[in-house]
Amino acid sequence: MVEVESFVKGKQDNYYKYGGEPILYDLNYLKLLAKQYPTADAVSSEIVNFSAIINLPKGTEHFMADIHGEHEAFDHVMRNASGVVKRKIDDTFGDTLTDAQKKELATLVYYPQEKIALQKSALAHFVEDELGEHAAQNSKDPALLEWYEIVMVRLIRLCRQSAYKYTHSKVRKAIPQHFQYIIEELLHENEHSVMKQGYYQGIVDSILAIDRTDDFIVVLAELIRKLVVDHLHIVGDIYDRGYGAYQVMDTLRRHHSVDIQWGNHDVLWIGAACGSEVCMADALRVSLRYANLETIEEDYGLNLTPLMRLALDHYQGEYAPTFQVKVKETYLREKDLDLLSRMQKAIAVIQMKLEGQLIMRRPELQLADRQFLHRIDFQAGTVTLNGQVYKMKDVDFPTVDPEQPYELTKDEQNVVNKLKVSFQHSTDLQKHARFLIDKGSIYKVYNGNLLYHACIPLTAEGDFQEFELCGRPLRGKALLDGFDEMVRKAYYAQDSQEKAQALDVVWYLWCGENSPLFGKSKMATFERYFIAEKETHKEVKNAYYALRDDESVCVRILGEFGLNATTSHIINGHVPVKVTAGEEPIRANGKLITIDGGFAKAYQKETGIAGYTLIFNSQGMHLVSHKPFESKERAIREDLDILPTSVFIEKNQARMLVGDTDIGVGLKADIVTLKSLLEAYRDGSVKEQ
Repeated sequence: MVEVESFVKGKQDNYYKYGGEPILYDLNYLKLLAKQYPTADAVSSEIVNFSAIINLPKGTEHFMADIHGEHEAFDHVMRNASGVVKRKIDDTFGDTLTDAQKKELATLVYYPQEKIALQKSALAHFVEDELGEHAAQNSKDPALLEWYEIVMVRLIRLCRQSAYKYTHSKVRKAIPQHFQYIIEELLHENEHSVMKQGYYQGIVDSILAIDRTDDFIVVLAELIRKLVVDHLHIVGDIYDRGYGAYQVMDTLRRHHSVDIQWGNHDVLWIGAACGSEVCMADALRVSLRYANLETIEEDYGLNLTPLMRLALDHYQGEYAPTFQVKVKETYLREKDLDLLSRMQKAIAVIQMKLEGQLIMRRPELQLADRQFLHRIDFQAGTVTLNGQVYKMKDVDFPTVDPEQPYELTKDEQNVVNKLKVSFQHSTDLQKHARFLIDKGSIYKVYNGNLLYHACIPLTAEGDFQEFELCGRPLRGKALLDGFDEMVRKAYYAQDSQEKAQALDVVWYLWCGENSPLFGKSKMATFERYFIAEKETHKEVKNAYYALRDDESVCVRILGEFGLNATTSHIINGHVPVKVTAGEEPIRANGKLITIDGGFAKAYQKETGIAGYTLIFNSQGMHLVSHKPFESKERAIREDLDILPTSVFIEKNQARMLVGDTDIGVGLKADIVTLKSLLEAYRDGSVKEQ
């Protein structure tokens, strides 16, 4: 579609004007479109189809942030859709089921295989007690058959209620092919039709008779979970701290519709996968700090043997207590923990050297104050920061040459080389990095909302902070676009110099002062490891965090991204909401919503909760808070849903339809284009095929 004024007079005859509107269509484009819709009937059918779709209720969006490798808690929230499944059960069954029956049905939807096994086990014990062991092994328990039939009927009703927002075509695509016909028939059942009751009952009976009930229930449960959430947003920080980042990534890769706004922990792993030595060192140090060997060795198959040998050969002296690993479980032996602490220190020293090298080759990043090794007086055991001398808690640096402190030793370089090969040849890590690139971005504008992980860098006066990125002074949206471009270059660039520069920028996104994914004056890793004075540990937040309560600032940010502040929201994470300190997740008169609480157990004592998530459906927004998740086993055994608590519900909003969404805007434009093709068929400008 092109405006009339953009064409030179005399060439306009090559274009087709629709309905008196100031829009012209290239006849060649319409002829190409005709290959997809070869007849007027085909065009008419699609116009009717699109016109119907835009009048359906908007699908449900689910927002989550700061998962930090806590897969079990993340998976449970995914399965209950932040309470959407339970609310759908309430809507479907009302008072016809007891609370206990609703909880049992919800657990069956979340964990169908495990719940079926538990039910079979319970009924088997009952039959054995009542009829004897022989009867239990040889009878087809009527109670189990009755339970099967009851739950199948309930799941079908729940599935039907979950599917009402979608076209038959979309629902059909969501059903596994081997059960497609059966489920379609059952979903379109008319409960009040006496004529067909025997037909539908026959389907249920036959599933029971041929022993496909377990598979059928699992498929129904998975379909319900898929239908209750149309689209998933992950607003950053999948990696680090918890042990399950690999499992989180695999879960996301299987999801039917997802986008990711990168957090600084995510770009760190992208950089490591793409060959950045400094990102690799940072990622390993964080993993070792939390004894996260599962992700490193078992999941991604990264070989830590060279680093272990380096630690054993060179780091047998004393080390600061701050290098002791932070563990949640006690399965590791004391000597294992000691070795991990020494490995952590060894990679931390390598990290400081590599960071120093990067800072020297990229002076434009303005990070000279984050070089430390040359500031150490090794004889006195002190370090000078900002003109002040501090006593160091650890002065054992066996691999640091005071004359050339940022040069890697031969052994360290060997470790880096071997680790780099391991990172770049990890098949699963490369798959996950590609997925992060394909589905991810620095920010996203979606259905009128602005999503980003941490912040929009601001000055103290509330203006957009300017930063020179690769020779270009950028601010606001342009700065975020520039950083996004550099992450993609780090992955795709073929030119070695271009790729190297992009990889250094990716590391800056991890910890740089003007990084929209970090948003602090510094990452005080060195100070926390080596200096006791707490004032040196302070990481000053970007002015954004002091100004985000100001509605006018949020309105300006939304405007920068082309959004209408009357109806739009900013949704981000990164900084945990300290509920115990009285902090609120809703800011700036509802313009900004923070959904980090967080999943990571390391934060929960500080925050008092286990995170916030957000639901955005056709009726508005629903913000919920979560209690700490104890275990999957207990949730299944006790039908313990640990349902979230409603914090905020957007009221008095007009019901949103598909036509009000980004997809709907595209469909409306497609309808206009198809009407043009229909007119072209009718007046002969384009011939039917």
